[in-house]
Amino acid sequence: MSPKTTAPVAFDPEFVQGLKAIFEEKIVFNQVLGLQITSLEPELVSARIEMRPQLVGHYAYNRVHGGVISAGLDAMGGLACMAAIGARHMDEAPELRLHRFAKLGTIDLRIDYLRPGIGEWFELRAEVLRLGSRVASTRMGFYGPDGKLLSTGAGAYIVS
Repeated sequence: MSPKTTAPVAFDPEFVQGLKAIFEEKIVFNQVLGLQITSLEPELVSARIEMRPQLVGHYAYNRVHGGVISAGLDAMGGLACMAAIGARHMDEAPELRLHRFAKLGTIDLRIDYLRPGIGEWFELRAEVLRLGSRVASTRMGFYGPDGKLLSTGAGAYIVS
């Protein structure tokens, strides 16, 4: 007997638009950070932040503030959970899947700052390591324009 293969999940446009609206517009702090989703897949999500004066943490070096990194990675961990939950419930209408995020919240977050955040823009990525019925565990990365890993994150999120 051959092993069962599963086709990759592809999100419908209505779900993607709804998730972008929640993440980029309705979560107002993400607007403050300037987070813009660049990729939304069930296994990996990514976004971008353009550097601007309001995000500077050290004026002499034009470094991004550590709080921007922390908040951005936390938001990305949540977005990864949203994508994983959406993929798990593909049998539901997009509107129903989008309502599943009402109880999503951070319960634990760890950030490791590896290198100074200097650059014109930054890429943030996140993936869910385990999606349980109540808690999801995630791993996140904050990258410079040259592709170097600047910070890492690990988070746990309540999902029910």
